Amino acid sequence: MPTPVSTLAFDTQQELLWTGNEYGRVTSFYGPKLQKYTSVRAHLQAEGPVKQFLFHDRGIISVAARSVHLTSRRGLTQWHIIHENMKDLRCMSFTSKGTSEILVAGCQDVMFKIDVEKGRIVEEIPTDENYTMMRSSHYICAATNTGSVKMLDPRTFTIVKTWKAHTAGINDMDARNNFLVTCGWSPRHQGSYMLDPLANVYDLKTMMPLPPIPFHAGAAFVRMHPRMSTTSIVASQTGQLQVVDLMNPNTANLRQANISSYMMGIELASSGEALAMTDAECTIHLWGSPTKLHFAEYSNATEFVDTTAPPPAMDWSSDTPLSTIGMPYYREQLFSVWPSHQVFEVGNPPPKIEPAILASLTPMESGAYAPNLKKTRRNQIENTRAVDTVGSSLMAPKFLSEKARESESTQSKGRRISDAVEALADASISGSTKADVPVMYRNVEIKYSRYGVDDFDFEYYNKTSYSGLETHISNSYSNPLLQLLKFTPLIRNLALHHAATTCLSEACLLCEMGFLFDMLDKADGHNCQATNFLKTFSNLPQAAALGLLEENSPGSSLTVMIQSMNRFLLDRISFDFKQLSPNSAQLDKTIAIEAESSIRCVGCTNETTREGSTYVNDLIYPALHIKHPMRNSVPSFSQILKASVGRETQTRGWCHICRRYQQLATRKTILSIPFVLMINAAINSADAKQLWATPGWLPEEIGVIVDGGQFFCFEGEDLQLHLQRNMHDITVYELVGMVADINSGENQKSHLVSLINGTNYIAGRLGLAANTNSTVALSSPEPADETAWHLFNDFLVRKVQKQEALKFAPSWKVPSILAYQVQSASHSVDESWKENLDTTLLYYDWSINQQEPKHHRVLRPETEAPIAGSHVAIDAEFVSLQEKEIDIKSDGTRETIRPERLGLARVSVLRGSGEDEGLPFINDFITISEPVVDLLTQYSGIHAEDLDPRFSTHNLVPLKVAYKKLWLLLNLGVIFIGHGLPKDFRTINIHVPKSQVLDTVDLFHIKSRGRKLSLRFLAWYLLKEDIQLEEHDSIEDARTAL
Repeated sequence: MPTPVSTLAFDTQQELLWTGNEYGRVTSFYGPKLQKYTSVRAHLQAEGPVKQFLFHDRGIISVAARSVHLTSRRGLTQWHIIHENMKDLRCMSFTSKGTSEILVAGCQDVMFKIDVEKGRIVEEIPTDENYTMMRSSHYICAATNTGSVKMLDPRTFTIVKTWKAHTAGINDMDARNNFLVTCGWSPRHQGSYMLDPLANVYDLKTMMPLPPIPFHAGAAFVRMHPRMSTTSIVASQTGQLQVVDLMNPNTANLRQANISSYMMGIELASSGEALAMTDAECTIHLWGSPTKLHFAEYSNATEFVDTTAPPPAMDWSSDTPLSTIGMPYYREQLFSVWPSHQVFEVGNPPPKIEPAILASLTPMESGAYAPNLKKTRRNQIENTRAVDTVGSSLMAPKFLSEKARESESTQSKGRRISDAVEALADASISGSTKADVPVMYRNVEIKYSRYGVDDFDFEYYNKTSYSGLETHISNSYSNPLLQLLKFTPLIRNLALHHAATTCLSEACLLCEMGFLFDMLDKADGHNCQATNFLKTFSNLPQAAALGLLEENSPGSSLTVMIQSMNRFLLDRISFDFKQLSPNSAQLDKTIAIEAESSIRCVGCTNETTREGSTYVNDLIYPALHIKHPMRNSVPSFSQILKASVGRETQTRGWCHICRRYQQLATRKTILSIPFVLMINAAINSADAKQLWATPGWLPEEIGVIVDGGQFFCFEGEDLQLHLQRNMHDITVYELVGMVADINSGENQKSHLVSLINGTNYIAGRLGLAANTNSTVALSSPEPADETAWHLFNDFLVRKVQKQEALKFAPSWKVPSILAYQVQSASHSVDESWKENLDTTLLYYDWSINQQEPKHHRVLRPETEAPIAGSHVAIDAEFVSLQEKEIDIKSDGTRETIRPERLGLARVSVLRGSGEDEGLPFINDFITISEPVVDLLTQYSGIHAEDLDPRFSTHNLVPLKVAYKKLWLLLNLGVIFIGHGLPKDFRTINIHVPKSQVLDTVDLFHIKSRGRKLSLRFLAWYLLKEDIQLEEHDSIEDARTAL
């Protein structure tokens, strides 16, 4: 053997000897010649050495310190069990259920009951004993590390009897029939231990000790003979063996094993005809009669690999004709010769019906029918090889670097592409069809040059003061919903106020929403990205379980995903809000309908009630009369909303009175309504789409009355009539906006956009062609005279007419989510959070590895509190989390599909003035849970151990803590000094206005020349200093920029 054997055992069903070593490898040997049969790594090295084997019809069970493994005798893994409470397993035994269940124990406080057939833990059993070995007889005989033997009931695992077998510990034991024999240690002088010269014997039938077996060489190992019930074999570490009758221990037959080192274990085959021994020199000794040697008492045949006969030898040379070699000749009929009577002509399997057709099916008595959504005729096959990929999205503009190189004469010869796109968009708005979807609704894509995303002309798509969101991030399908929530004032206020508190939870989506909303406000029309929000969202296990992640739900309907995310997101932010303010009902008053559900059993009429909150209401559309179409009337939006909120349902459920499943009728009693109504359109039929296509069907205002626990909804003239009468307490809601699903046409992916209510104001943005700005009406601080609408198509933002925004087309534009807010809070934009910032995080060291600060000192709140206009120097280091994806075309040109993704690894912020000018007060290293592709050590100065909490000597913090420190400084109005800060801020996912940035790249840059000077060159030329000689250091770079 290449390594010492930690345990060995004879197979009880086949002629195999199994061994395990300290590295977790299990090896088997066949027959008397010990021919190697299988070898498999059953346990990882970190899981500890193999301790014991048990044999089952399905294979062999092995146990290591931290795992239990079942492998077939051919070496195929059947199951492998690991558990957080498996720390030091030592032994196992079959229970009263035979070989279908095992008990696993060790030097730990938990035992495990495992179902062998299913390969799973059935029960965890607490125990006060540390067991080192187990043998099964009438009872489970379990040895402890204190030298005692416990008799366990094989059914209940309770201790029936306890014997103190040895004073120091038990080295080996065996139990068979009615006898138990043990070998162990006793303490000697000076703290040493010695093997006992006696092997103790116990009668398991009478539960009494018997005379011990004297063994002067020191009893180390013992095995009971399987066929002679009173015969035992005792062995010493030096190889001396003694065969003794338990009824007459004074007569013995002595043998001596020929070993040059000390013995490590013995094992006796179930047939009684073979004895195996292992020694410290990695050798296995097999004893037995050459004519009678076999392992199992009733052995099954062992399966071997089929051997193929070698091809006959043939003498040939390069001159030998190939025709003399011949072809293979088969004496048996080949499987490929299928009988003619079993050959049938069958067609191709039917193609799957597209989900769009299934959604528009109209049921009939004998089936269902749906309109042909394709442009091809029925049963006509589309030529998929001629897919037109051009036009699937808006034509990208020229890169900024290309425009800078263009001469003025070239620019004056023709119109810009953007002018043509805008003209096309305006022309298609007036009468768009499926074939002519307005250009502004189509997919938008970011193109990347060798200068990265900074070279892309986002201003081409957005001439407003409202920022769009980029699309190259995973799960960016949620962009329209985030925009809708941001422009809902009461939700925006809650998110920003929560972000300004002391919340430091890494999984808090409400904080991330506040950070994102603040960034969109400060960006003033510049593009943003929801990187940190989507990273936190993607790390939530509930999001993956609900199928809300794009990577886990390829091909899923975006409408279904965004509606599910709407439900999950509102429920999650309610949870996050209550974590910090458990007694506050402010958020539930804002978004939750409080109702009492009455559940009545139809059988026994027993009724139970319970209160609950509903954050999102799915619309339920009335069923149409197929046989009597004249009875169908067109319901209004308010009627459908009333029926959906106060709906009564009947479902089958368990009734504890009837003690069986019954029909349960559920009825809601509305207790209160929120300030914001979030509604999922839930359009699943062609009839529902036709309702939305009715002009003016979606009202901009609705009125809600809650009377007697019932929900009443009104619109149009009915609403005005109730307002005039003023007889009921009516709450008027205004439409904030919606998320819509856009199907741009064939060969194009559907995508989501948001349309939000807004108004014009004269502000004038510097550098824009149309000298206008827009502000969202319902989310603006001041009321406006005229309402307008804005389209948010990811990073494309533009103003649209109200008629266009509220017009839906079943073929390409369908609503997914609606948001209504009470009219009295239309302009309730609360900016008081800026005066209530909790800045305590800036004045103490927050660390997950409790490291003392070495290179920085936190600010003193009395004398160094940051104020508006104070200067700080900043620099950040990043590591690569994902390589960029490149598409190499047939002509050899390369196009970047997705850019490299970087993650913040270190950020340093220095004092910009005062006595301690240049002294850092933030020097945080960030823990990263994602796999790091490249540490970029040459440019970042980051090493692997710097980000590992186990080894790092730096101040390690989560990303949220580092981000919130910068966010607090930003909102306190400090001015950041650094070199190349826009790229750093973009990667950190924070937007700092230009008025709060002093960038040394721009201070020493001539705009007419494209090149920008490096910090290293500026330090050498201006300061006569050499920096970045080996690796970058953020403190050095920030101090140099300062």
